[in-house]
Amino acid sequence: MPGAIIYRGPSRIDGKPIVAIAVWDSSNGKTGDMLQTYILREDIDPRDANKYGEDYSICGDCSLKGTPTLDPDKKLAEERKCYVVLGQGPTTVYKVLKRGGYPDLSNAGDRRMIGAGRMVRIGTYGDGAATPDDVWEDLLFGAKGHTAYSHNGGDPTTYMVSADSLAQAAKAWQRSERTFRVVKDRHEIVKGQEIECPASKGVQCINCGLCAGTSVQAKSIAIVVHGSGAKYF
Repeated sequence: MPGAIIYRGPSRIDGKPIVAIAVWDSSNGKTGDMLQTYILREDIDPRDANKYGEDYSICGDCSLKGTPTLDPDKKLAEERKCYVVLGQGPTTVYKVLKRGGYPDLSNAGDRRMIGAGRMVRIGTYGDGAATPDDVWEDLLFGAKGHTAYSHNGGDPTTYMVSADSLAQAAKAWQRSERTFRVVKDRHEIVKGQEIECPASKGVQCINCGLCAGTSVQAKSIAIVVHGSGAKYF
């Protein structure tokens, strides 16, 4: 089996049906072979969920998901900035889910076993704050470390605050929270408060682990915009 369902139930954001799926192996060159987790609408293809705004259940108020549209010529939301390529990982995981390819290992003991000894990526796609906190508490119980980001009020001890502007980041810093921010140019990075994401210099997330909220004592992280949606910044 390529992975397992670690949560199935209502979204904490809007109550609609979602699943969280852990995928064992990853060939992602940026992150390295971390345990990847996808939070998806259980009932809608990720591409359609994005196009029609139904991804609110798993992305909440994230500004990167674009503007919903009914235009039949559009495959995704308009001006989508998110770097996640929906036609790849999320769609592949969704298709396996629909084929019944993931067993349900959503009890606490199984989740702890799944995360044990691994570096865990919370929200390879989707915001972990859409699921109950105990899902990730179990998964991280014996993990080596993790990365996590939230636009929707995830616990700052676990999540980096995804800041869409310097003003948002500054408010988080006043609360002693760490942020992850996308910038147009590295000159926008605030010296003394932020560092450029080590991935920009070829360091894999599995060997870095700085994006773990206030559980890590480090400066906030900023990265220069990248991916197919960069043109909309």
